[in-house]
Amino acid sequence: MNGTSNASKRAGPALGTTFDEIHGSTYLERDSHGLARLGRSQVLKRRFGFLSVFGFSCCILATWESAVTLFTEAFENGGPAALAWGFPIAWVCSLSVYLCLSEMASIAPISGGQYFWVAILAPRKYKRFCGYLTGWLTSLAWIATLAVGSMFTGTIIQGLIILNYADYEAKSYHGTFLAWAVIAVTIFVNTVIAGLLPVLEGVILLIHVLGFIAILITLVYLSPHSSAEDVFFRSLNEGNWPTQGLSYCVGFIGNVATFVGADAAVHMSEEIENAALNVPRAIFTTVILNGSMGWAMVLAVLFCLSDIESVINSPTGFPFIQIFYNGTGRAGATAMTIVILFIIWCAVIGFAATASRMIWSFARDHGLPFHAFIRKVHTRTRVPVVAVIVVNVIPCLLHLIYIGSSTAYNDVISMSVSGLYASYLIPCSFLLWRRTTGQIKPYRSHEYSGTEIYIGQEGGPSGVHSPTLQNTSDSETVLEEQELEWGPWRIPGVLGILNNGFACLYCVWVLFWDFWPSSTSVTAESMNYSVLITGAVIIFAVARYFLGGNVGYRGPLVDYEVKGFTAHRN
Repeated sequence: MNGTSNASKRAGPALGTTFDEIHGSTYLERDSHGLARLGRSQVLKRRFGFLSVFGFSCCILATWESAVTLFTEAFENGGPAALAWGFPIAWVCSLSVYLCLSEMASIAPISGGQYFWVAILAPRKYKRFCGYLTGWLTSLAWIATLAVGSMFTGTIIQGLIILNYADYEAKSYHGTFLAWAVIAVTIFVNTVIAGLLPVLEGVILLIHVLGFIAILITLVYLSPHSSAEDVFFRSLNEGNWPTQGLSYCVGFIGNVATFVGADAAVHMSEEIENAALNVPRAIFTTVILNGSMGWAMVLAVLFCLSDIESVINSPTGFPFIQIFYNGTGRAGATAMTIVILFIIWCAVIGFAATASRMIWSFARDHGLPFHAFIRKVHTRTRVPVVAVIVVNVIPCLLHLIYIGSSTAYNDVISMSVSGLYASYLIPCSFLLWRRTTGQIKPYRSHEYSGTEIYIGQEGGPSGVHSPTLQNTSDSETVLEEQELEWGPWRIPGVLGILNNGFACLYCVWVLFWDFWPSSTSVTAESMNYSVLITGAVIIFAVARYFLGGNVGYRGPLVDYEVKGFTAHRN
């Protein structure tokens, strides 16, 4: 490259440049070859190593922060006992589900995640329809999660204002404006400084752990303590359910919500080095670490509840802020809330990154309207900028509903849990069918040294023509039925089958109880509309599929040039 002009460098590598000459990395070579085996070229930049994706995944899950901020549902329906015992149950059960997702991520580490796995695991005649439905559920569920997270962050800021300014009169539109400010920062980080995201994730991971230690010690040391009997054996039934057991089941979803979203690393797979191993490892270690910190924080909060009435009826709108205030005073509560606010805000940034990669991948396979625009990747930053903007604009529009009615807003974005768990259930079910019938072959280690991928003049940074620059009808075809092979990370034998079966049952359990209202005095205001919203998404996806969507969406598409390369190598 000596003597090459700056202009020619900006134009990209010359025709005939080999993969090793560009990257010189075994992991990058293996990742690009693995992606090519799935029929796709390397368009996004692999920025994340294990530590950075681990930080990203921990921040997305933010379990101890979520456990503090979302404990009201389980507390009112079940009480302290439901949190003390229900949280570890939700932790273990969620781990089972994410172990299955990790296995599939190791088989096919690709940004599409669930809908792509369905397309390769489902029987031939169900592949396209089930994949299409899963793609819509996953895409809208992640957008709903972003809407929840951004509004949640905005209203926490509002809660801090209420705590520190007694004459402040809170208005709904204030929360919307603050949520928009959160979205603005999210767009900036995911587009302008996207290259710094892996470095930021390492810093966020450090704050995530150190913040937990600081808040736990401060809270336990300064707050008055309840007895162990009050924490582990005291039950509440504020929903007035006929039995305490029914109250426990309804409130259990509050514990489930703290573990939603660990599949975020899956949708970043095309930006992670050695994704077939690092993605499963990141998911597993994230759930283990976050679960242990979350349970410790739940117990600490329960022991430090003090005045329960003031906690439930906190003027800030957030019981956890009141718990901090009762134990440490205004200054301490403000400082501890800011730590949680920072982590949750960073989680929202991660939500946007995850949602954008999901819809970018789905658009790449023609699953969304205006797919030709959504799948575009910025040539310099190698970030799907259009997808980032789309997934952030939709929550901003949804935030307008909050001005009129917070209840109506919660109904609209209520598919966050149900949509994601439905997207987990479908591929997990097909994985169980494949593994019990012996249709997945053992993992084989592949040799990649000496591989050459030639780059065309208009090629993407990966060494093959970018799908965003190609004529789909000429250069792409539908993913063929192919022999399935385990990835390097899996649960072997009968243990894997048992775990897979349990994960499917747990997903059904969560979906069933997620649709229940929080109390028996059901009115138009208190009704849980998540079943309606999730059902509407399913009906829309089915209708669009049969009324024209299936014409554009034919399943995951394969680049002829990439497919030809892998066929030659194999």
